[in-house]
Amino acid sequence: MDQFRVKLITVFQAWGLLKDQKAQRDERFPELESTGQYILPDYRLTRKREAFKIRRHTFLKHQYKSYVAFDSENGQTLWMHNFASLTEALFWLETGLKPTDSDSTYSYQDWKTDHADAIEKVKEELKQLKVAHAKKTKATAKPVK
Repeated sequence: MDQFRVKLITVFQAWGLLKDQKAQRDERFPELESTGQYILPDYRLTRKREAFKIRRHTFLKHQYKSYVAFDSENGQTLWMHNFASLTEALFWLETGLKPTDSDSTYSYQDWKTDHADAIEKVKEELKQLKVAHAKKTKATAKPVK
């Protein structure tokens, strides 16, 4: 496999995914607007429980070199996990396993060596996205008088 089906998204797109999931929580057969596999760089999911653990609130918190992987491939369920590296997030999206899982005949290290080129392409795409974002914020910043 040369390329992953993963898209890098912004925090606003991730909020849209979370709001869409929350809006359809009580539906019998939910249909999410955005289906696919996504990675949000430099954020992590946190959960806050209130009212005697009756309601759970999910938040996105900024954290450098942390990745949130979203999987809504089936169109009805939004799965999400925090990861410490981009490679681990890609592994989970591709295989459905976390690197510490031992019930697979295909280990994380084998998968990592087999997909090294595709992983580097995604890392380059992430670098380009960060450079474009830095240029955009620098251009829109107002000078202090």
